[in-house]
Amino acid sequence: MSKEFLYKDITERIIRCFYNVHDELGGGFLESVYEKAVLFELKGAGLKAEAQRVLTVKYKGEVVGEFKPDIVVEDRIILEIKAVGNLVPEHEAQLINYLKATGIKLGILVNFGDKLEFQRRIY
Repeated sequence: MSKEFLYKDITERIIRCFYNVHDELGGGFLESVYEKAVLFELKGAGLKAEAQRVLTVKYKGEVVGEFKPDIVVEDRIILEIKAVGNLVPEHEAQLINYLKATGIKLGILVNFGDKLEFQRRIY
């Protein structure tokens, strides 16, 4: 399977959910509002989705930290939700760190600003 199209079907369904939320709410709300709306849409689309799941960071087999990505879909994709004017490199770095720490290969960074934007990242 090509990395370019990793989890293509699920990704397309997720992106459709992003558009549904943005079409309904537009920009201007808090990230927590978009997180709940996306979670609602994902579940309505028949996807297994969990918000704020505690994931651990291990170093040489020992747990050295924890974090909570916004949403984990089908145990295979991390969604990081933002509601900012513009995405900055630190947002992408946050997602990459989540992927690196968990072994999950695919992440999607989405920004519900005035204009919907998303970035798909494979690690």
